[in-house]
Amino acid sequence: MTTVQPPRQAGFTLIEIMVVLVILGTLIGLAVLSTGIAGPSRELRNEAERLSGLIGVLADEAVLDNREYGLWFDATSYQVLRYDSAKANWQAVDRNPHQLPVWAVLTLELEGAAMKLPSANAEENEKASARSPQVLILSSGELSPFRLIMAERKAQGARLQMATDGFRLPRVELVEAKGPGK
Repeated sequence: MTTVQPPRQAGFTLIEIMVVLVILGTLIGLAVLSTGIAGPSRELRNEAERLSGLIGVLADEAVLDNREYGLWFDATSYQVLRYDSAKANWQAVDRNPHQLPVWAVLTLELEGAAMKLPSANAEENEKASARSPQVLILSSGELSPFRLIMAERKAQGARLQMATDGFRLPRVELVEAKGPGK
């Protein structure tokens, strides 16, 4: 007499699937860290994109609200200012400037001329309420023509720039590093 064998189950056990997922997760994590996605150059790009987006929003708001905005820069931070026509002066929108990471630095050119930005020392900076913006965002839709470079402090670090001719919004672009033979 032959005994009937139950059909054999095919497939993977839960333990086998979990082990494969852990191995894949570990390999993906190592790949992300080794490509530098989480490093300073990525953070620098995020800061530059944030500022570029902020300028776009301020340009739209200036046109819609018929209000003048400006950006004030020092070597390691920037602040949004709004013109108060009743008081005839510039007022900070936020109480404190937006600080860049300590390893980052800003340089600004207005209409092709390099500008010396104030240092971040409080005693050298003028009083916050007396600040005048270096970059204007006008209610007519125009911007001050400028070129802003956001860079890592180290010599071979990433350098990003955003520039505008005064009519178009700035875009973030990578600045090629100058090598010894260039």
